[in-house]
Amino acid sequence: MSEKQKKPQKLKARLPRGFVDREAADIRAVNEMTAKIRAVYERYGFDPVETPLFEYTDALGKFLPDSDRPNEGVFSLQDDDEQWMSLRYDLTAPLARHVAENFNEIQLPYRTYRAGYVFRNEKPGPGRFRQFMQFDADTVGAAGVQADAEMCMMMADTMEALGIKRGDYVIRVNNRKVLDGVLEAIGLGGDDKAGARLTVLRAIDKLDKFGSDGVAELLGKGRKDESGDFTKGAGLDEMSIYRILHFVGAGAVLATPDTPEPDVRNPQLRRETLDMHQDMAAAVKRISYIVDETEAGAQGVAELGQMAALFEAAGYNDGRIRIDPSCVRGLEYYTGPVFEAELQFAVTNEKGEKVVFGSVGGGGRYDGLVSRFMGQPVPATGFSIGVSRLMTALKNLGKLGQDDVVAPVLVTVMDGDVESMGRYQRFTQDLRNAGIRAEMYQGNWKKFGNQLKYADRRNAPVAIIQGGDERAEGVVQIKDLIEGKRLSGEIEDNTSWREARVAQVSVPEAELVAKVREILEAQAEDRARAG
Repeated sequence: MSEKQKKPQKLKARLPRGFVDREAADIRAVNEMTAKIRAVYERYGFDPVETPLFEYTDALGKFLPDSDRPNEGVFSLQDDDEQWMSLRYDLTAPLARHVAENFNEIQLPYRTYRAGYVFRNEKPGPGRFRQFMQFDADTVGAAGVQADAEMCMMMADTMEALGIKRGDYVIRVNNRKVLDGVLEAIGLGGDDKAGARLTVLRAIDKLDKFGSDGVAELLGKGRKDESGDFTKGAGLDEMSIYRILHFVGAGAVLATPDTPEPDVRNPQLRRETLDMHQDMAAAVKRISYIVDETEAGAQGVAELGQMAALFEAAGYNDGRIRIDPSCVRGLEYYTGPVFEAELQFAVTNEKGEKVVFGSVGGGGRYDGLVSRFMGQPVPATGFSIGVSRLMTALKNLGKLGQDDVVAPVLVTVMDGDVESMGRYQRFTQDLRNAGIRAEMYQGNWKKFGNQLKYADRRNAPVAIIQGGDERAEGVVQIKDLIEGKRLSGEIEDNTSWREARVAQVSVPEAELVAKVREILEAQAEDRARAG
C-alpha cells in the first residue's frame, strides 16, 4: 500500500525580531511630521539628496575581519564580485561617500537633507528596533563654527514647527575639543589613553540617568546596579573625579555670573537649574577656567564663545539653546561642536515611572569623515532627527495625528448587471474627480447588510444607494452615516426627529457631488465644535 502523500506544511507567518509593520495611522503621522521638518530645512536653503540603502561595507566604516561575514552592527551580504555590501547604519556615512565621489561636480558649501531608514544589527528590545527612520541635514565644506551654530538654530526652529513649545525642549551644545582638554588636564591625553578616554566620556554621558553619584562611581572603581551587575569604572583618583564633575556642572550658570554654583550631585536640582535662563558668556567663562590650560581646551572654549555670540545676535539666547558640558555625542566620531535636541517634559515609561523624555536627535562637526575618501581635509557638520522617537514624543504632547483622515464615501452596489455597475462606477469617479475620497463596494454585493456593516467598520461618513426604483427616477439616496449613528442614540420622540439634521436624503444624480460635499462639511463642523 502506497504511503499517503503528506500535506505540505503550512508556512508560519512571523515578523522578524526588531522590525515592525506600520499601519495607516503611523504612516500618515510620519508623513505629517516629515513635511513640517522638510519645510524648515528648505527655508534654511537646504536641498534634498537620496542615497541607496546599501553601501560597500568599508565605506560605512565597518571593516571586514580576517574571516567570516562583517555582521557586527550591520546587515551584510556579498555581491557577485565578492565585495561586501551592508545596509546603511546611518545617513551620514553614505553622504560622505556621495560627496567624495562627486566632489568635482557639487557646489561647496554643499547644503543638503535626506530622510530614510537605517539598519542596526543589534539585539532588539523595548523601544529598540533594527530598522528606524532618520531625517538628517548637513553642510559640507564650511569650516567656521557659524555653520554649527546655524544647525543648532535650525534644530530649535524644527522643534517649534512641530508644535513643541519653548520650555519643553532645549538644544544642548558642547565641544569635543573642550572634552579632550579636560581629559588631557587629568592626564588622559595621547593615543595610548584612547580607551580610558572613551570610558570617561561614556560615564559623563550617563549623568542624567545615574546622577553625579553614579557617574562618580563609573569614573572611579565602578558601579553596581540594582540587579547586582557590576560595570568596571575608569579608575580615576578623587581629584580627577572632582574636576570632571566640576566641569559638567559648569554650564549651569544663570542670568548673573555671581549666582551660586548648583549642586551637580543632585541631578534633579541640576536639571531645574538648567531650565532657567542661562548666561551663555558666563557659562563659557566658567568652562575656560577648567580647560584653558590645554591647547585643545582653549580652542574648544573659543569656538563655544563664538557660537554663544551668534546665538545671542540671532535672539536664540532665551533658553532654547544652552551650553552644557555634559553633552557627549559620537565618542569616536565628532571633532568639534556637538549638539543634542532634548525634550524636557515628563512621560510615563513601561514601569509606570515619570521620566524626562530625553533626546530626539543630535549631531556635530565631523571633519574627518569625508576626508577618509579624499586624502585632504573636508570640513562637515550636521544633525540627525530620530523620526520614530520624535513621533512618540509628539503623540504624547497631542501634537500629531489629531486631524483624523476622513474615511471614503461608500458607493453601495444594489444590482450586478453591467449597466448598473457602470453607473455605480461613474458615481464613484465623479466623487473622486471632485477631490472626495470614495470607493465602490467590491465584496459580495448580494447581501446589502454586509455592505452597511463594512461601511460601519470603515467608519465611512456617507453611503450612496441606488436601486432599480431610484435608477428609474434618476435619483440617488445619500445616507449620512455619522448623523445616523448620532440620531439612533439621541432621538427620543418625533419632535426631536423633525428638529434634527436628516440622516438620509434623495437627490437627482446631477446633484450627488454637491450634496455629499455639503454633508461632509457639516460633519467637519461638528468635529470642530466637539474639539
